[in-house]
Amino acid sequence: MRVHVALSPSEFADAPVSGRTVLAVDVLRATSAAVAACEAGCRRVVPVPDEAAAEALRDGDGVVLAGERGGHPIPGFDLGNSPDEFTRARVEGRTVVLTTTNGTAAMMRAATGAAAGLAALTNVTAAAGWAREQGRDVTILCAGDNGAFSLEDAVCAGLLVARLAEATPAAELSEGAEAARALGRHYAGHLPRLAADSLWARRLAHQAREVDLAACLRQDVSVTVPVFAAGGFSVARPERAGLAAGAPVRDRAGSGA
Repeated sequence: MRVHVALSPSEFADAPVSGRTVLAVDVLRATSAAVAACEAGCRRVVPVPDEAAAEALRDGDGVVLAGERGGHPIPGFDLGNSPDEFTRARVEGRTVVLTTTNGTAAMMRAATGAAAGLAALTNVTAAAGWAREQGRDVTILCAGDNGAFSLEDAVCAGLLVARLAEATPAAELSEGAEAARALGRHYAGHLPRLAADSLWARRLAHQAREVDLAACLRQDVSVTVPVFAAGGFSVARPERAGLAAGAPVRDRAGSGA
């Protein structure tokens, strides 16, 4: 297995995707929100590039529009991008059309791979297990911060790399994967520090979104892996996600994950 990490969107064009399993990562907050939405029973999460593309799908049966720009909810949309908003009452059985500043671009790029899934800190072990079980080389795309590097995404990517390498000791890691793994090791067991160390986390705190930070900077509270099929990301069941029995999981109903 070969594992590559694109540490920022500027690397997406050159990142190997064709024929690979691809994981998109946007810890703060798109992939964390997508995991929450799938746990809450949504039909699927459909990433789109902008507000106009989302509005074009508004009249679909059971469609919920969600997203943000600059961290703020989009006026007129049903939901923002806070994981706690994606409750069963709001999204169960519905299609969530999502557009965000950073994450949905990574999701759409991931969807061009042979298989695509969404990873966050909240489901990092399950996502790594699912990717390993696909039996292909793996590429991890960090959504970044307005086109630039974001610490929290690189740390999550590093934790993914560590789990893949532990399961496959002969795995070949790219320079980006090695760098991410080093960051993952540095922050392992100390993820709350990202609330202070991450520039985007500090911006969210300035917007009084500490609840979102607390929800997103938790590790392995979910075994849900949103996987791309038929134009959107829908849940891969735990038995398909490569997570051992007894791993931690929480009921999403009315909770933040």
